[in-house]
Order: sequence, then structure tokens, then C-alpha cells
Amino acid sequence: MDVASLSSTASTPASAPPPAKITSDFNTFLRMLTVQMQNQDPLKPIDSADYAVQLATFSGVEQQVRTNQLLADLQGRFQQLGMAEMASWIGKEARSNAPVRYTGSPVELSPNPAVGADRTVLVVKDAQGNLVSREEIPVSAAPYSWLGAGANGSPLPPGNYAISLESLKAGKVIDSRPVEHYARVIEARGGTGGTKLVLEGGIEVPASDVTALRAPRG
Repeated sequence: MDVASLSSTASTPASAPPPAKITSDFNTFLRMLTVQMQNQDPLKPIDSADYAVQLATFSGVEQQVRTNQLLADLQGRFQQLGMAEMASWIGKEARSNAPVRYTGSPVELSPNPAVGADRTVLVVKDAQGNLVSREEIPVSAAPYSWLGAGANGSPLPPGNYAISLESLKAGKVIDSRPVEHYARVIEARGGTGGTKLVLEGGIEVPASDVTALRAPRG
């Protein structure tokens, strides 16, 4: 899949107020200041220091607005660069702890047991958060093929499942964390929260959560 597969939702962030508006506001301020000087009481003229303070204050605001505009422009440029880089990820398999898309075929998991664990258990929940299976697996970081079996041993229906790994020692849970697995990247989306990848099954995961990338298998 090519760069054209990037989501059209990745629009450029809204820019700051244009320089023309800043210049117009500054000119308006100068006109107001001139009128203030022309209409001051000759017997009680306004201290020149007050004028200096007003000019310095408005100048500081003007510079801050310009700085914000430059930062917004830079953010937009960096986001575009990030999206261009993500284009090369489309079609590949990314490893993350996102929910697993089960279609009836075995899913390769990448368990990471806690140090010192003497037992490890896969805890599987459906898209509604209901517990559907607890499966004891070897205490190992080697890839594990999850067959998608429910609590009674029969296959679970196709869908998205959240799988975590409980590490136990002497019968007590010492760690619980989502299990990583590989899934094909089908889309990349940009937004205010950063770039997100869309995996098969419509599962979204922040690009920063991806820990490995590989060519598709099969």
C-alpha cells in the first residue's frame, strides 16, 4: 500500500492569527495612544514613563503572538514529516500491546514474564471487558501461539480481545501487563495527540507504542 493510503483526516493544524491582523492591532493602539496624548490635560500631563510601559506591554504581546504563530507552523511541518515517515509502515506488521484481532486463526503473542515468576497466565477479555478465558502458559519470553480458546476450550467468536499476562510467584500475582503481538498496519492518522496507526480490525494504537516492525508473513 502506498502513501495515498494515509488518512485524509490528517489535516494541517489551524494556524495562528495572520501577521496582517497583528499589524492592524498595533496601528490601532498607536492611534489610540496619539489621541490620548492630544487630549491630555496640559496642567497634568501623563508621565512619559506610562507611555513607555504601554508600548512595552503591547510590544511584548505582539512578539508572543508572533512566536505562537511560528511554533504552530513548526508543529504542522513536523507532523507532516512524521506522516511521511509513517507511510513506509503501511502494509508491515507492528508489534504493540493493542487488543488482539482474532479471526479464527492462531495469533502469535510475545509474552514478557516478570523476573522471578514461577507461573504465568493469559487473561483474555472481550471487547465489552468480560473475562472469557484464563490460560496458563510456560514461563518464557518465547513467542506463544494463542489458539483463541474460551474457558470451556471451544473457539471464541471472531472479534477484538484484550489479552494480558499475569505473572505469579508462590501463588501471588506479582505483575500484570498487556501482551504484545504483531498486527498489520493498514492506515496512519495524524492529529493533535500525535500519529496513530490503524491495525487490522480497526484497532488504533499510538505510533509511539510500537516496539518492533517486521515484513508481513504469509
